[in-house]
Amino acid sequence: MSATGEAYDALIVHTRKTAVLKSAASVLNWDRETNMPSKAAAHRAEQLAMLAGLAHDRETAPEVDDWLAACEAEPIEDKPHSVMATNTRELRRQYDKRVKVPKDLVEAISRATTLGNQAWASAREQNHFDTFRPHLAEIINLTQQLADAVGYKTNRYDALLDEYEPGARSEAIAAVFAVVRDQLVPLIDQIAASGNHPDRSILTGTYDVGQQQEFTKMLATAMGYDFDAGRLDTVVHPFCIGLGPCDHRITSRWDVNYLPCGLYSVLHEAGHALYEQNRPKQHWGTPAGAHMSLGIHESQSRLWENAVGRGRPFWQHFYPQLQGVFRNQLGDVSLDDFVFAVNDVRRSFIRVEADEGTYNLHIILRFELEQALIAGELTAVDVPDAWNGKFREIFGLEVPDDRQGCLQDVHWSFGSFGYFPTYTLGNLYAAQLYGCAQRELPKLEEDLANGRLKILLDWLRDRVHRHGRCYYASELIESVTGEALSPSHLVAALTERYTQLYAL
Repeated sequence: MSATGEAYDALIVHTRKTAVLKSAASVLNWDRETNMPSKAAAHRAEQLAMLAGLAHDRETAPEVDDWLAACEAEPIEDKPHSVMATNTRELRRQYDKRVKVPKDLVEAISRATTLGNQAWASAREQNHFDTFRPHLAEIINLTQQLADAVGYKTNRYDALLDEYEPGARSEAIAAVFAVVRDQLVPLIDQIAASGNHPDRSILTGTYDVGQQQEFTKMLATAMGYDFDAGRLDTVVHPFCIGLGPCDHRITSRWDVNYLPCGLYSVLHEAGHALYEQNRPKQHWGTPAGAHMSLGIHESQSRLWENAVGRGRPFWQHFYPQLQGVFRNQLGDVSLDDFVFAVNDVRRSFIRVEADEGTYNLHIILRFELEQALIAGELTAVDVPDAWNGKFREIFGLEVPDDRQGCLQDVHWSFGSFGYFPTYTLGNLYAAQLYGCAQRELPKLEEDLANGRLKILLDWLRDRVHRHGRCYYASELIESVTGEALSPSHLVAALTERYTQLYAL
């Protein structure tokens, strides 16, 4: 074997062992959200801080630089999207960023966010922002230090954004978001003025949580989610997490008086999990087996949740089964009335319960606020008033309390600044990908109406899942759909759907 081949093999062995270490931390994170007693938070913070420090040591070890240099000096493959080229490129990218960050800062962030998450959960339950405020202030400070250590050209926020959406820049995203806002707000206003609204009361009866869980497990299985390689648990804020090549878990929250809460949460998280379960397992622990970006990750969840899960073809097959489970609540409700109800459009306070039309306005609000926080233009003390003022500006509503305002999302307690924009990017990617799937699978809606969801999953496996991180998101979208990312696909899809439902 050549010296380059030996260096590459050593690099991959080292990288996979680091991934095993990080997966152990993921187990502790999953347990923290699902089972951990509240008094265990301080010790869990120390466990996770130690594991974060050990992973950082491995990711920034001098031999990693040596192996990468050997691979770069005489590359075995010159194809830019090959497995070897991808792993070399992305591990170099990761190394050059990680080596700039002091280990004590990595440990401090891990410790602060573990304790901050517990404080956030308590503050949300008590509806009292001040319980979380000092933790948020510390997390913001540490995150600013992280961005400064990594470095950036013009905008500190870009250093954080790049971690979730490689290559993305806040200025370009802001321009795209402005188009989305300008085109969706008139549509939302037109719906509000139409006087034609669904009966939402059919979704707000009494829906037994246990029955909700069994039905949504059936839906996730029909989508292709493998429960032998995953599970469904209950949390405050739903998420999907990968703990290993054959262990991808989903979570949800449930509301006995509001069916869509758990229903669409599971469709969403199962969409994430399908992306996790169907990437190449032989490359697990390396960039070639990793997700492309969080925007692409989100595109998979939003595609199943919205393009499929709010469409009439999907419910043609599954609504009779839902009626069978909840006969007293839905037995006399027609399919058309149900589909209309789950596509209700109205300005509301909670992002995760927002309709597809107004959802992106929630993201724009958070994107603008967290840029100001990272730039130092806002502080933690300013958050409630800034949130409420911007919500009034964008939605025309008065936020009634912190639980329905600035405390509703878990992300800032984890230090995940730069994450929120990927939700709207995911919506845009999803609409463009689904439109392409409809063109390439002319019987797709007929298949969905007959419960044949695997047709779509197979298409996504081939077009998206199998590539790992061999492409960047912009490259993938253009390669699959034949054009660069454009908001026009999402706007057109929503306009078509709402025009039919609301008789616009």
